[in-house]
Amino acid sequence: MKQDVFVIGDIHGEITLFKEMLKYWDEKTQQLVLIGDLGDRGENPKECFQLGYQLVNEKGAVCLKGNHEDMLLRFLHDPEENYSLYALNGGLKTIETFLHTGAEAEYSPTEMASMIKSHYPWLESFLENCFLYFEWNDYIFVHGGVDLSKKDWKKTSDEDFVWIREGFYDQHNHTGRKIVFGHTITPMLYGDNQTTDLWIKEDLIGIDGGAVYGGTLHGVHFDRSGIVRDYRIDNQAKKLWQ
Repeated sequence: MKQDVFVIGDIHGEITLFKEMLKYWDEKTQQLVLIGDLGDRGENPKECFQLGYQLVNEKGAVCLKGNHEDMLLRFLHDPEENYSLYALNGGLKTIETFLHTGAEAEYSPTEMASMIKSHYPWLESFLENCFLYFEWNDYIFVHGGVDLSKKDWKKTSDEDFVWIREGFYDQHNHTGRKIVFGHTITPMLYGDNQTTDLWIKEDLIGIDGGAVYGGTLHGVHFDRSGIVRDYRIDNQAKKLWQ
């Protein structure tokens, strides 16, 4: 196991920011962790999934399952049942980058899912093999969070690992571990809809700075003693909360 960790927050299709952030990662000494939500919305979701897949398979990166990976996987498994929810949450942008602009008007959900699986046979298995959490020393890395009402956090449901908000970040952390998570944007955690800094409270560390909305992409270097450095790239291409 590498001596340190470098974790990147929710990317949501922002491929330019993703590539820029990787320049700060030292692959020789740092385990790369992607916190989830690689696609949906943003500049080019397909390229983000492709890069994530490459990093996992060629560089040993850990990719966690976010709620948007979960929605995409559900769409691929049962397109007619799950298309509407997925499209409503930014999935249409992902589908269009895998296929082409206007695909929704030409094809049924079943046809779109079938073409994606046919043209990109690696995608479904990649999504299925994303981790629900990653443990390292005193840290837990997870997309949504854990159920802090349970004595054993590992008994958190699969759904809560990727989807939980309230019932996690607003509770006392009694796990004895530091929990690093994405999913809930830090402007929401701060309650002001504008602060994109890391959010830290009771050994809970929120790293989703809302980059896709014009906020900040965080890349955080951890060693055994804590945060060494927070690399941040502001999304200058978009106005915050426009």
